[in-house]
Amino acid sequence: MSTPRRRIETDVMKLLMSDYEVDLVEDNMQEFHVLFIGPEDTPFSGGHWKIRVELPDDYPYKSPSIGFTNKIYHPNIDELSGAVCLDVINQTWSPMFDMVNIFDVFLPQLLRYPNPTDPLNGEAAALLMREPKQYEAKVKDYVIKYASRKAADVGTANNSDEDDMSSMGSFSEDEAGDMEM
Repeated sequence: MSTPRRRIETDVMKLLMSDYEVDLVEDNMQEFHVLFIGPEDTPFSGGHWKIRVELPDDYPYKSPSIGFTNKIYHPNIDELSGAVCLDVINQTWSPMFDMVNIFDVFLPQLLRYPNPTDPLNGEAAALLMREPKQYEAKVKDYVIKYASRKAADVGTANNSDEDDMSSMGSFSEDEAGDMEM
């Protein structure tokens, strides 16, 4: 068994044994979803997001690919694709990090301390810099509309071809409004 394969199995097992809900895609340890809950004391508090994770064959030497499957309003997360702009994953990844680090440390820090100077969502970045209170209100609105527990459970089941919807899976305004947190 190669070292990367063993490391993938070790990291995924640690994640499965943690408090996170993890669903393997077709029993594949290199592709799975993790239920991520927004950190307390942030406008993301109470939100539930299904995070898609793909581990490359040469993980941990190459960083994982992660993305939000339900909508989130954040300067460093692309609203359409759910892609995450996070230096520690994209540029400064180290084999010393593991999957639990991503969900315990990196994602909570990203939500607590957005970086509007390096945006994937220019609108969110501009709003955060110009009108922080309006930004916070819009984040909370997105949490209510798109990040209920039911929305995260449904995840990619409601793919839409509409331009304003996430290509990773999202909901119409009517569907999201019917969901309760």
